[in-house]
Amino acid sequence: MADPYAMALGTSLTVSSVVSITLFVSLLCLCIIIGHLLEENRWMNESITALVIGIVTGVIVLAISKGKSSHILVFNEELFFIYLLPPIIFNAGFQVKKKQFFHNFMTISLFGAVGTFVSFCIISIGSLLLLQKFDIQSLGIGDYLAIGTIFSATDSVCTLQVLNQDETPLLYSLVFGEGVVNDATSIVLFNAVSNADLSDIDGMAALKLFGNFIYLILTSTALGIAAGLLSAYIIKKLYFGRHSTDREIAIMLLMAYLSYMLAELGNLSGILTVFFCGIVMSHYTWHNVTQSSRITTRHAFATMSFIAETFIFLYVGMDALDIDKWKMVEGSPGKSAEIAAILLSLILVGRAAFVFPIAWLSNCCRALDAKLEYKQQIIIWWSGLMRGSVSMALAYRQFTTSGTTKLQGHARMITSTIIVVVFSTGVVCWKMRGFIASILME
Repeated sequence: MADPYAMALGTSLTVSSVVSITLFVSLLCLCIIIGHLLEENRWMNESITALVIGIVTGVIVLAISKGKSSHILVFNEELFFIYLLPPIIFNAGFQVKKKQFFHNFMTISLFGAVGTFVSFCIISIGSLLLLQKFDIQSLGIGDYLAIGTIFSATDSVCTLQVLNQDETPLLYSLVFGEGVVNDATSIVLFNAVSNADLSDIDGMAALKLFGNFIYLILTSTALGIAAGLLSAYIIKKLYFGRHSTDREIAIMLLMAYLSYMLAELGNLSGILTVFFCGIVMSHYTWHNVTQSSRITTRHAFATMSFIAETFIFLYVGMDALDIDKWKMVEGSPGKSAEIAAILLSLILVGRAAFVFPIAWLSNCCRALDAKLEYKQQIIIWWSGLMRGSVSMALAYRQFTTSGTTKLQGHARMITSTIIVVVFSTGVVCWKMRGFIASILME
C-alpha cells in the first residue's frame, strides 16, 4: 500500500512546480507585452526589459520569502545547454543572409575565432595576475583559463536590434557573424580547457590544446553540414508534404536537434554543429519543403529562439539577487564589484587588442569602397563589450553544481559574473542606440 505521507509530499512538490512554472510563463508573457509597448523607445529593448523585470521579480520574491530566495525556478546549466541554446544558435544559422555572411567569411572568422583566442589569452593572463590580491584560494589554473573563455563570449543581441540589416549590410553581417562564431569558439575553448591536463603545462601541452581546438572546430562543422544535407535528402526523396506539412517541419526540427545532441555525445561543439546545420538547412532543406512549411518553419524557429533568449535574461535578472551566493561572499559585494571592474577592463583591452589590428588586416585585402571605416571599427569593438547568456551558462558550469555554489571563491566569481552581465547589458546596451546613431551620422 502506498505511503500517504509520500503521496502527499509528491502532490505538494507537483503543485509547487506547477505554480513556479505558471508564474515564470506569466512573466515571459509580461516581458513580451512590455517589450512590444517599448519597441519604439530608443533606450529599451527585449533584453533590458526582461532583465529589469527579472530584477524586480527577484526583489518581490525575496521580500515574500523573507530573504530566503529570489528565484521562482532554480537554474541548471544543463537546462541552458540542452534546451535553450540549440534553438538560439540554430535560428541564427537558419536566418543568416548567406551571401553577406560568406562574402565576409574570412573577416568574420578572424574576428570570431582568432579574435576570441586573443581575448581569451589576455583575460586569462590578466585575471591570473590581477585577481591574486583578492586571495581567492579555491581557484586553480584551470579556473583562470575558464574565466578567459567565460568573458570572451560576447552577446551582440542588443547591437543587432539597433542595426538595420538592409541599411548597413556589411556592419550587420560582421557583428552578427562574429557573435555566432565567437560563441562557438568560446564554448569550444571552454571544453578544450576543461578536458585538458593542466597539471604539467609546457609547449607541447599548449600545442596539443590548440590541436584539439582545431579538431573540434573541423569535426563539429562537418557534422553540422552532414546533418543538414541528410535532412534535405530525406525530405526530397520521401516528399512528406504530399501527406502532411507537419511531418516536414517535425523532421527538420528533430534532425537539427539530433545534430546538436550527437555533437555533445561525441564531445564536439554542439553550438557549431547546429549553426552550420541551420545554414545548410536554410539553403537546401528549406527549398525542398512545401510553401506553407517554408513560412511556418521560419516563424517557428524564430519564435523558439526569441522565447529562449527572453527566458535567459529574465532568469539572470532574478539571479542577480541570489541571497545564498551573496551570503557566501561574506556580505562584501564591494570585492565582487572590484573583480567585476577588473574583468570589464580586461574585456575592453581584449576587444581592442584584436578588433583594430584585424580590421586593418582585412582592409588590406578589401576594395577601396568596401573598407571598414574607423567609425565602423568602433561599433564592432563596442558591440562586443556586452556579456550575456553564454557567459552566465559557462560560469554556472564551471563554478556551480546544479545551480548551487559550495566554495566561497566560486560564489565570488558567480556574483562577479552577474555584475558584469547586468552592467554590460543594462548600461552598455542602454547607451547603444544613441552611441551607434551618433557615430553613423558623423
